[in-house]
Amino acid sequence: MAKKTYDAASISVLEGLEAVRKRPGMYIGSVSRKGLNHLVYEIVDNAVDEHLAGYCSQIEVYLEKDGSATVNDNGRGVPVDMHEKGVPAERLVFTTLHAGGKFDNDSYKTSGGLHGVGSSVVNALSTYLDVQVSLGGQIHHDRFERGVPVVELEKGLLPVTGKTKKTGTCINFLPDPEIFEKTQFAAEEIKSRLHETAYLNPALTIIFEDRRGAETEHLEYHEPDGIIGFVKDLNRNKETVQDPPVYLKGELDGITVECAFQYVNEFHENVLGFCNNIYNAEGGTHLTGFKTAFTAIMNNYARELGILKEKDANFTGADIRNGMTAVVSVKHPAPRFEGQTKTKLDNQDAAKAVAKVVGDEAVLYFDRNLETLKKVLSCAERAAKIRRTEEKAKTNLLTKQKYSFDSNGKLANCESRKPELCEIFIVEGDSAGGSAKMARNRSFQAIMPIRGKILNVEKASIDKVLANAEIKTMINAFGCGFSEGYGNDFDISKLRYDKIIIMADADVDGAHISTLLLTLFYRFMPELIYEGHIYIAMPPLYKAMPARGPEEYLYDDKALEKYRKTHKNFTLQRYKGLGEMDAQQLWETTLNPETRVLRRVEIEDARMASSVTEMLMGTEVPPRKAFIYEHAKDAELDV
Repeated sequence: MAKKTYDAASISVLEGLEAVRKRPGMYIGSVSRKGLNHLVYEIVDNAVDEHLAGYCSQIEVYLEKDGSATVNDNGRGVPVDMHEKGVPAERLVFTTLHAGGKFDNDSYKTSGGLHGVGSSVVNALSTYLDVQVSLGGQIHHDRFERGVPVVELEKGLLPVTGKTKKTGTCINFLPDPEIFEKTQFAAEEIKSRLHETAYLNPALTIIFEDRRGAETEHLEYHEPDGIIGFVKDLNRNKETVQDPPVYLKGELDGITVECAFQYVNEFHENVLGFCNNIYNAEGGTHLTGFKTAFTAIMNNYARELGILKEKDANFTGADIRNGMTAVVSVKHPAPRFEGQTKTKLDNQDAAKAVAKVVGDEAVLYFDRNLETLKKVLSCAERAAKIRRTEEKAKTNLLTKQKYSFDSNGKLANCESRKPELCEIFIVEGDSAGGSAKMARNRSFQAIMPIRGKILNVEKASIDKVLANAEIKTMINAFGCGFSEGYGNDFDISKLRYDKIIIMADADVDGAHISTLLLTLFYRFMPELIYEGHIYIAMPPLYKAMPARGPEEYLYDDKALEKYRKTHKNFTLQRYKGLGEMDAQQLWETTLNPETRVLRRVEIEDARMASSVTEMLMGTEVPPRKAFIYEHAKDAELDV
């Protein structure tokens, strides 16, 4: 029952780290596997900041058998002397939000950890966190449980547990199962992130061990070629147009800029942005500066060389970047990000610095490397020709009334026109689509049945993608257009539905259809995934009907095992497909917002997601076989 009075007693004040435990998503993005891995990154980023400051050459990351993680560095060690607040500085770092060395420009010129919340947030969200600081010839020890210190201070200072000639900080922590949906770290994502970090810091060595299996997996990341090696790695299975990658470096107003790029014989771009070693999934001002400057330079060269005549329109930025793989890395003394998870850089001076460095250094490079320049411009010229021939197809798709989403016979639209309230279900098959149309709440739920498996866009040319009836219907229904290699007609502000929900059968064919749809969204409408609009419905596998008591839907085999332990006499119905459910069952289990289970699709590592999508959905068979063989042990089978 709601409280009737609203007075001073109604106002809650969350003390210290209690705020983090109450709203963890504000600090680490989510409590899913993505947020769990983020704990490791927060501690690693602090060690990388020590490297950037010139004091750390090696970082070790261990995934322990007990589910904990250890991060050990050979930096200066977290200060352990008495702070003016009356506690050791180390304890302040791990127990107080916005406490750290990143606010003092004398301690760190550039850093990835800016808000002083990383260490304390990891502490708050861990069952325990153990710290050993090697400093001044001694090993100092501290320990916390759910953010609360449990080690008694000795004369106000941390206890000393040994002597050492080394310096550095070793942190071991166990994620709290009360906070996280899953507490098992995803090794592949962590390895990819560590490898990226090694590319961005050529003088740094990162050692990774996964100690959880029967045999320890040991890897060492050291990339002296830096982001040039990064670009080569991204293009390792592709046909390159020019070799080696172009490398540009410079500095403006204390902002260091590095760019490396290489062209491949493909029809899309892959431009990654980093600031202070942090990958910015949504880009930001540094990428804007790079793209703007590079487009202007290449159009100037195209006119000087006579590739563009006076009457010709300029190449678009997408024309010029068609086939480009690029890494843009900036080191900024005072970066601003949108959100604590740092997905988008917001500094205007970063755009200015990148544009100036690229503008100066690219001209110097291309003036001396005319053949490389001609190869790059030939890619732009080819892209522009394809774009012009296909603009009619785009116009037909996006503007002609015969493809209006309201008049399309497949779509049963909802009554509301407020996108924030609306959701659309993409349903496999006409029978399931029919049940869903009857079961839905038509005021805010739209149903779009699709027949069979849509086109695999990873293997198809753009004209075939645009000619596919199912894809065309979806693009028009969503209302925000699409992105692709020759231009960008995507505008997420025009999206008609807050939730786009894939509703497929819980079998191999259903999984394949979901994968094809996710490939479409990832390649042509990635913002839908990044901004959290794509979901997968989780219909139940079973309906348990006991001799006595209420019926119960069971969503997986683990739920069935648990149910068997408490129920002996019951009948079990196995749902092979959505079409087997009547309208009432479909509403109760899959459509009703109060009772349904949805999984939101998230991308933790865009570089890894892109390469795996290309491998699994592309034309090359050997890499796909190797991936399936290597990851067979991780598969979930429905036999």
